[in-house]
Amino acid sequence: MLYDVAVIGAGVFGAWTAYHLRAAGLKVVLLDAYGAAHSRSSSGGESRILRMGYGADEIYTRSAMRSLRLWQAFCRESGQPLWHQTGVLWTAAEGDPYTEHTRLTLALCGAQFETLSPMELKSRYRQMAFAPGAWGTFEPESGALMARQAVAALVADTVRHGVEFLREAVAPPHGAGSLQEVQTVSGGRIRAGTFVFACGAWLPKVFPDLLGKRIEPTRQEAFFFGTPPGDSRFAPPAMPVWIDFSDPRGPYGFPDLENRGVKIALDRHGPPIDPDIADRVPSAESLAAARDCLGQRLPALRHAPLVEARVCQYENTSNGDFLIDRHPDFANVWLAGGGSGHGFKHGPAVGEYVAARILHGGPVDPRYCLAAKAETQHRTVF
Repeated sequence: MLYDVAVIGAGVFGAWTAYHLRAAGLKVVLLDAYGAAHSRSSSGGESRILRMGYGADEIYTRSAMRSLRLWQAFCRESGQPLWHQTGVLWTAAEGDPYTEHTRLTLALCGAQFETLSPMELKSRYRQMAFAPGAWGTFEPESGALMARQAVAALVADTVRHGVEFLREAVAPPHGAGSLQEVQTVSGGRIRAGTFVFACGAWLPKVFPDLLGKRIEPTRQEAFFFGTPPGDSRFAPPAMPVWIDFSDPRGPYGFPDLENRGVKIALDRHGPPIDPDIADRVPSAESLAAARDCLGQRLPALRHAPLVEARVCQYENTSNGDFLIDRHPDFANVWLAGGGSGHGFKHGPAVGEYVAARILHGGPVDPRYCLAAKAETQHRTVF
């Protein structure tokens, strides 16, 4: 069978790319080695933040705003509780340059936000403690996506509308020119006019010479802590998603969603990880660091029990910009990845962007180009 497009990787980028291509009338096959939103994938966790603030990076603020509308539309159509408009609260020292740029960009793009003084923070969020002198920026339209469930629902929707889904691993392609087919590890062949490799942390494995040093998967850990019985202070609407820029460890947290407990993690790159074979057992060191941050920001939960934990990964480009570009050796092969820890929210806009390049052509933004991806890590996108 000949498909118009084969999409390899059923994470958030691949699933939304297949969604938009099928909506345009193309014949699409979507493949994933472990299944949609599986536990090894960067899209496979319980929850992900959808926020619009990105410092001066207008490209990501506008992408997040577009994605928010598409996520909301899909969640309404699905009838499932996949989106929680909790609001997102940023805190940082007064005059913090990144925060100042964030507010300017949000205003420029027409995104709603409030600036909260230290006194206003303490008055509004009595269950939270803030660094001395910290100011807040609150995005009322933002919130949390139920990641694993959302991707699974999206893939199921694409299948209902004609996308073929295969649980298959793909062998690395070789050669140059126009790729005619890819071989699956089980011995099958997938023929298509265009191929999109959106396989996240597996991109360096599929294209080791090209991406082995340009995308670095790192181990990331998240922890869920139980709240006191009958206590609603830590659930929406009382508590938002929060991000603390006053702490160099980069802590962020979620309120108690779906009665799973309060989630906390640190937005710093962990050690390298092999997504296929790594054990997903959280480390004592990461748990201790998360509990320390929890006690500082939510003092009433200082001794809360750990009820769940997750180990996933970021797939980092050199500076955090996405990779969306043609393969330099194959005219009909596209690469879409490098979520770098902030990509999940952008799935709808990324899929739309990739689909538009395939359907209509047009240049790729320089920020997304392969040529802009270095082999040394220097993160600038947060």
